[in-house]
Amino acid sequence: MPTPFASPAYVIGLDYGTDSVRALLVDARTGAEVEQAVHTYPRWKRGQYCNPAKNRFRQHPLDHLEGLEATVREVAAQVPAAQIIGLAIDTTGSTPGPVNEQGQLLGMLPEFAENPNALFVLWKDHTALAEAAEINYKARTWGGEDFTKYSGGIYSSEWFWAKIMHITRQDEAVAKAAYSWMEHCDWLTLTLTGQPLVGFKRSRCAAGHKAMWHASWGGLPPEEFLTHLELKLAGLRNRLFTETYTADEVAGHLSAEWAERLGLTTNTVIAVGSFDAHAGAVAGEIESYSMVKVMGTSTCDIVVAPTAEVGDRLVAGICGQVDGSVIPGMVGLEAGQSAFGDLLAWFRQLLEWPLQAATLAHSQVLSAEQLALFHQELSDNLLRQLTQAAAEVDPAESSVLALDWVNGRRTPDANQALKGALLNLTMGTSAPQIFRALVEAICYGSKQIVERFESEGIPVKQVIGIGGVAKKSAFVMQTLADVLDRPIKIAVSEQAPALGAAMYAAVAAGVYPDVLASQKALGSGFAETYTPNPARVADYAARYAQYQALGQFVESATAAQAEPVAETETQAVATA
Repeated sequence: MPTPFASPAYVIGLDYGTDSVRALLVDARTGAEVEQAVHTYPRWKRGQYCNPAKNRFRQHPLDHLEGLEATVREVAAQVPAAQIIGLAIDTTGSTPGPVNEQGQLLGMLPEFAENPNALFVLWKDHTALAEAAEINYKARTWGGEDFTKYSGGIYSSEWFWAKIMHITRQDEAVAKAAYSWMEHCDWLTLTLTGQPLVGFKRSRCAAGHKAMWHASWGGLPPEEFLTHLELKLAGLRNRLFTETYTADEVAGHLSAEWAERLGLTTNTVIAVGSFDAHAGAVAGEIESYSMVKVMGTSTCDIVVAPTAEVGDRLVAGICGQVDGSVIPGMVGLEAGQSAFGDLLAWFRQLLEWPLQAATLAHSQVLSAEQLALFHQELSDNLLRQLTQAAAEVDPAESSVLALDWVNGRRTPDANQALKGALLNLTMGTSAPQIFRALVEAICYGSKQIVERFESEGIPVKQVIGIGGVAKKSAFVMQTLADVLDRPIKIAVSEQAPALGAAMYAAVAAGVYPDVLASQKALGSGFAETYTPNPARVADYAARYAQYQALGQFVESATAAQAEPVAETETQAVATA
């Protein structure tokens, strides 16, 4: 496709994941991926500011800024700076943080530097379970509009307002110092442009899916509802935003300070921010009624449909439906699983513990450096061997059944209080059998999502896989194809969300007129397709029914255990 740029032109996509940031330099005329760089967050890797036992996961902005500088400088060095015309950022979400009037994250200030509540509250942080339950109760009972209806009808502890409520109640110093709150993708974009906070272009993707923003009620929920949720939220709405913008629009240009730090120029256009799964869906060449599954530590499942065809239809129990959140002119619908690769990593860590605690931690013959290398080699080999052995297990000879809710359930019908489970263990049960059951469980969770979309009138015509699990685990992908009884196409790009961000950047920089044109020109295609094995499909259908029965049992037991607490909370809410 011809472009208005006769001379070389490049764009950079920055993808902020849970563990690391990736920068991808893309030829804006051909789609060639010229260079990529990855930076792992050091503070996050050390477990700082987190407490997994309490579901607290926080990230320090210095991890993100250091990664930004390191990766962009590395990829930008491949071509003349003047030829890099656009940059766009995608991040995890909802990952909000408190900022002062200048837009600086509070955790960057000396008085809050070591306060986890002043940092970014990562998507997987579930400390706001009570606040999410309260939002859901009050949204249905306050006597006005139900502001959760475009968020699948169930607000999650993983999202914007629940997290703000929790920290506002928990930490008075942070609550008083927080002039506003920003999603990670917005804050990074603001930082690069150096613009004032007031009037800054906030992400439609983030606001619509996680902050109950919708054009029909004038943007964010009204002050009356927010103060009904929590009186301490009074005034915050006016310090947030009213309008939102799609990811193909110009947020600003690179500031002089950051142009120097990154080795770029102030002519570089910075696009409005987005979430990683939505950018990844664009790179996965999503089209009407395709489902792009972004498979990593968790999954995000993205579907787009023409706005006119969706109309007033509300899809229950998903993570939102937002006009323009993925592709302008289409409704983006999001679902997902709170644990996907995370579930398999949990089991690997469980098996590693005895060796680490009993042997490696007390070694008298290996240096600290040798221990670290040996542990990494052990970890890599363990997952490889588990996968190989699990693939050889005959499902007919193993009755082990697993439930994948170790990090709660995101979709369908968000409930982060739910827990995982294992059923049918015997003295003969092996580690590979359990591992296979865990793989099957995450695939059954995916099947529930597909069924929910279709039962709500949104057909899923094809499934596309992107992300680390999709690229690295043929066993998981074949099992998924068998469970879904559908072919699954795997995108070529190793860095799909970063490529999608680059596609947005190319539109913002004026190379292409819209996202569809950018997607067509810069798309990398598909590497392979996994097709269902007919011999497995019927077996998995029977086991899926058992999975659903186990899920119903665990959910009813969880509800029964929580009943007295829920009753007390309801009484408190009614009194308030």
